[in-house]
Amino acid sequence: MISLAIETSCDETSVAVLNNDRVISNIISSQISHTKFGGVVPEIASREHLGKITEITDLALNEAGKKITDIELISATSEPGLIGALLTGLNFGKSLSMCLGIPFVPVNHIHAHLYSNFIGENNIKFPFISLIVSGGHTMLVLAEDFFKHTVIGKTVDDAAGEAFDKVAKLLGLNYPGGPEIEKYSANGNTDFHDFPLAHVRGSEFDFSFSGIKTSVLYFLRKIDFENIKSEKMINDICASFQKAAVNSLFNKTLSAAEKFNANIIMISGGVSSNKYLQNKFNSLKDSGYSVSFPEKKYSTDNAAMIGLVGFYRYKFSDDKNFFLNDSLLTNAKARLNYEEF
Repeated sequence: MISLAIETSCDETSVAVLNNDRVISNIISSQISHTKFGGVVPEIASREHLGKITEITDLALNEAGKKITDIELISATSEPGLIGALLTGLNFGKSLSMCLGIPFVPVNHIHAHLYSNFIGENNIKFPFISLIVSGGHTMLVLAEDFFKHTVIGKTVDDAAGEAFDKVAKLLGLNYPGGPEIEKYSANGNTDFHDFPLAHVRGSEFDFSFSGIKTSVLYFLRKIDFENIKSEKMINDICASFQKAAVNSLFNKTLSAAEKFNANIIMISGGVSSNKYLQNKFNSLKDSGYSVSFPEKKYSTDNAAMIGLVGFYRYKFSDDKNFFLNDSLLTNAKARLNYEEF
């Protein structure tokens, strides 16, 4: 089955073509216009998606060597994300499916990150613990089978990637902050300062990163950072912050794996490409755990992971009439709650 997938949940316009679960092409256009604002501006993101989506679709089809009439299935991100951005991809995908007379499959963006580890992987095993960690999401999920998931933990405030962005801004670094902090941390001392790990009262596996971010702010004020800052100091602060943030992710994920007796751990989302985080989790392999990360090009928002989940939904669901029966497509609010994950 040849399928076309669309991802427009935030500031990447991406279209992919797949043959069953094999990626043939995956085109990503990242919006750089948000850099000067230090974050994504929703209205600008929506406008840029509108201007790019047909061009990116053509590029994906050309790279795959396919015509639009070869497509047998359309999928697009339906939630969560920026409302205007989501609607651009959804409406474009639904329109294509109606014109071609083929099924349309809405895809949960978090599902897509969860299954992104499976791209190019034939040996799929359950159960596993999935840590989804990105600029907008930080979640722990117990996956027992295809689309049989239980959210066992999530952030109660900032996502991990969001905390990286905010700390980078405090230090005067560029947006997005994750790659910047990782770059400066490479030459820093992880023991320069002991930033605190957050413990969410009454919740074993929930995360909180607002406190770490605030701790960095207070530390910078205490040392009069603006007047004494140096590259070495920035390196050391980045390294210490990165250590604290990653330890928080690592400790709760390991505790979840132990509690649910799962020896397979999958980490996905943009922050999963952080080398310090990868080294920390890969150390678990010596204790008998299987640890995996998606390829870097599939860790950030991309249509390939959307297409993979669209194909899985089409394959493993008895309902093939997604366009008519899925309530997500008629809900203008593009529901953002995780309770129906």
